[in-house]
Amino acid sequence: MVLDNSKVHQSQFIKDFLKENPRMEFVFLPKYSPELNPVEGLWKWLKQDVVNNVFFSKFYQIRSHVAEFMKQASQKSQEVIDRLLVRLELSKT
Repeated sequence: MVLDNSKVHQSQFIKDFLKENPRMEFVFLPKYSPELNPVEGLWKWLKQDVVNNVFFSKFYQIRSHVAEFMKQASQKSQEVIDRLLVRLELSKT
């Protein structure tokens, strides 16, 4: 499994889990490498389309806009994958 270097992925709980499940192996991305982690592109896209330069007077408004974005993304999964993978390809050049 490929993971980022979040502290939660390095916890004792995870280390114990890996000892109990020797067939599972974690491969960690280099530190500070958002260009290698497609989900970082999704968060950036969400921020640009949903919350950037928008004032929400109530927290539930943010939640409903984020939920709508995620619903649209899940309905167009191939478009999302294509967009995120293009970002990865561009970062290589």
